[in-house]
Amino acid sequence: MYLSRVEVDRQNRYKIRDLTHLGAYHNWVEQSFPREVAAGKRPRHLWRLDRLAGKEYLLLVSEAAPDKAKLERYGVLGTVEIKSYDDFLQQLQPGQVLQFRLTANPTHKVTKPGQRQGRVLPHITVMQQRKWLADRAEKHGFQLIMRDQDEANLAFDVVNRDWPQLQRKAHSGARLSRVSFEGFLKITDLAQFQQTLTRGLGREKAFGMGLMTVVPEG
Repeated sequence: MYLSRVEVDRQNRYKIRDLTHLGAYHNWVEQSFPREVAAGKRPRHLWRLDRLAGKEYLLLVSEAAPDKAKLERYGVLGTVEIKSYDDFLQQLQPGQVLQFRLTANPTHKVTKPGQRQGRVLPHITVMQQRKWLADRAEKHGFQLIMRDQDEANLAFDVVNRDWPQLQRKAHSGARLSRVSFEGFLKITDLAQFQQTLTRGLGREKAFGMGLMTVVPEG
């Protein structure tokens, strides 16, 4: 597995003129693996957009290393970083406390009487979105915890919410609920947690949702 990052070149409007919706970012990610494209393979790549110190970054987790030049297509020259993710994953331990960041698409299914398939709808309120993550923690190999014994400190919180555009066809599109969480967790099932970090959590993974990253506490 590989963890890659590149700074999006927001200062060059001409260069990034195509990046107007999530589908364009998805295409950027996919085209960063030319060998897979040529072979007709489409493995899932986890990615998300992060803002740090006034800069925007594309963060990417993948089985194969991306092509550096392709990944730099819309990025600031010289900012591509590609690192092996396997060593970090193997160093994780059950019971370890980590600080996490997750960008996800919290949803729920509503089924009306007489319907075979329910309708997937986004969670709207912060309370609903926080509960969505809390309900999925155990299944994904971790427990959400408070940093200390001060009950005023939450184990995690919503730090950003928006509705980016997803253009599916030339004249049709939709907006997806995108929610970023930050907080602290404890690994309870190592194998499951490693799978969460590499396969993602929730829906719309192809469009920048589901990627969780962690760093050691402190």
